[in-house]
Amino acid sequence: MSSKPPYVDREDFLYRSEKLKEIRERGIDPYPYRFPDVETVESICSQDLSSIGDSEAALARQTPKVCVAGRLVLFRAMGKNAFGRILDGNCNIQVMFNREFSSVAGLEANQDITPMKFIEKKLDLGDFIGVEGYLFLTHSGELTILVETVTLLTKALLSPPDKHSGLSDKEVRYRKRWMDLASSDEVRRTFLVRSRILKLIRSYMDSHGFIEVETPILQTTYGGAEAEPFVTHVNALHADMFLRISLEIALKKILVGGTQRVYEIGKVFRNEGIDRTHNPEFTMMEAYAAYLDYNDIMVFVENLVESVVKDVNCGSTVVTYTHAKHGEQTIDFKAPWIRMTMKESLRQYANLDVDLCSDTFLRNELRGRTLLKEEEFAKAPRGLLIAMLFDELVSNDLMQPHHITDHPIETTPLCKTLRSGDAQFVERFESFCLGKELCNAYSELNDPMQQRRLLEEQLRRKEIVPGRECHPIDEDFIEALCQGMPPAGGFGIGIDRLVMMLTNSASIRDVLYFPLMKKVLANTSGGESSEEGSMG
Repeated sequence: MSSKPPYVDREDFLYRSEKLKEIRERGIDPYPYRFPDVETVESICSQDLSSIGDSEAALARQTPKVCVAGRLVLFRAMGKNAFGRILDGNCNIQVMFNREFSSVAGLEANQDITPMKFIEKKLDLGDFIGVEGYLFLTHSGELTILVETVTLLTKALLSPPDKHSGLSDKEVRYRKRWMDLASSDEVRRTFLVRSRILKLIRSYMDSHGFIEVETPILQTTYGGAEAEPFVTHVNALHADMFLRISLEIALKKILVGGTQRVYEIGKVFRNEGIDRTHNPEFTMMEAYAAYLDYNDIMVFVENLVESVVKDVNCGSTVVTYTHAKHGEQTIDFKAPWIRMTMKESLRQYANLDVDLCSDTFLRNELRGRTLLKEEEFAKAPRGLLIAMLFDELVSNDLMQPHHITDHPIETTPLCKTLRSGDAQFVERFESFCLGKELCNAYSELNDPMQQRRLLEEQLRRKEIVPGRECHPIDEDFIEALCQGMPPAGGFGIGIDRLVMMLTNSASIRDVLYFPLMKKVLANTSGGESSEEGSMG
């Protein structure tokens, strides 16, 4: 038998439930099916209303009549008038109730309560109401609706968070996002920006000839990234399967099929750590373009991001971000971005020329200058040592947008080697900003025999470097390459991190509607407790 939810014993729930009962007894439906012909507050406020008239004109029904609906977020009684504020989406408008003028839909005239008393006593903050009335401007110039008829649309049985203090507990904010959205203009704006960023990215990709597709989340073989997958079971097939860790392999197969430019925006899943920039479920965009290489993709990515930033940021490429380590940063996304090879970045930012260093010296640097454990690098090949040094000594301090190019071949088996002939490095770049990876891109490997060799080598390295994930050999993928994939450039952008950067959000949880949280159990005192402790 399930335990009783803790809110049912709260005073506000009991008090509002009693009001709900009384409202129903008066013949009013507190949850009607519809409220037609509603205008948005935003559309009303966008009109030229400078000469609409005052409250006297509204009382005479000489001003524009409107019909709006939303959540009641403010209410105060003042004699024969009462003032409230209705929140509609991210816009709000003041409403005025008048003792002689305002009525309540469904409230019969012969009842023992006047419309004004019903409004004052039976409506609560958090209720959804619809109002029909007349616009006017107060003496201070504030746009207001004189309410002729108010309709209760939804009776809220729990009180909203305090309008001024909001939700101070971050765990409650993330776990009960609906309360966070209802109480914070800033939170609502963050998610509106997220939605806009996704629309802008799609528009840019579509305008450059890319076709948006959808590929399976459930896969028989995972690949496209070095990450631990989630494992699930498909009862109908009596088979274990994986949630995808990347969009890459399926999109490349579509490239083989003849679609020259393809992209997907979707969820990927990696069964790894949770921190300020990592959530096990996150949103990626991956795209592949035939006949381009990583140099072309570098230009495309920085122009794409610059375009999105300018649209979101009122034409400016400059944003301000409060970094946990480096404080307030002014970031300019204007193309071209800073470009340097991984080895050049180590020379410039870590004073380390790896071309002059032995493997033993590199291991000593990792031992002395990083917090990595000995077993993580003791048997690692030279390429991984270089990549680890970059990750530990350079990447976290790259504030302005950088393209870091030419990575060791050990970091990925899916990329072509440098055309200069140095087979130990590949044509890969990662874009960094504010100390975090934003984009990963390759000149895509399309030689099936070389692809098989590199995947087999990576599997052998897994036995040498414990705990490091690698790509399993996907025979379907190699068969597809045997069919012929054109030369191509590909890239992936972390949508959540881009939204963080453009909304000055400190944590990835601030830009996900419902970030992954530990399970909450009801405790014996009637409150809530984390199954394994707080994740806030």
